[in-house]
Amino acid sequence: MWCSTRWRAKALLVGGLLSAAQVIAHPLLPGSRLQGEATLRYFGFQVYHARLWTQPEFRASQSLQQPLVLELEYLRDLKGLAIAQRSLQEMQRAEPIPEAQAQRWLNDMARIFPDVKAGDRISGQHQPGQGARFWLNERPLGHIEDPAFARLFFGIWLAPSTSEPDMRLALLGQSGGRTSP
Repeated sequence: MWCSTRWRAKALLVGGLLSAAQVIAHPLLPGSRLQGEATLRYFGFQVYHARLWTQPEFRASQSLQQPLVLELEYLRDLKGLAIAQRSLQEMQRAEPIPEAQAQRWLNDMARIFPDVKAGDRISGQHQPGQGARFWLNERPLGHIEDPAFARLFFGIWLAPSTSEPDMRLALLGQSGGRTSP
């Protein structure tokens, strides 16, 4: 009887901790909740684990018109310039960007995105109608005050035209959480 009661108490404690973890808001978005998460794999290598934090009234069909935080926890070392270049490629994949604008955005991202090591987290905060703010391990990195940039940047993961549709669905809380080419 004592073992059974003790086991139940532990199970309730663990269950309570898991439930509490699911309702903890991201510090950059008060009142938020974890919407979904997924791990990006590229040719079998894990690149990062992504988490999308949204407010309770979040609507997936209007994801790029709402405040949100996208957190990428890197699972390998990457150069900041490589992150910026790949981001711009994915943005250009979604729609044409005039060359001068593309160069400005690349310069801004190269200035903001640092080299990362496995375990580092870059968080991006989408501010509809304003732009995007970025943090590394909760330390401010910088911002780009351009709504068009923010829409295309967060669209890398959330737009229907993304190159990773399974990841998109997982982040939006609509399916599993693993992607690979």
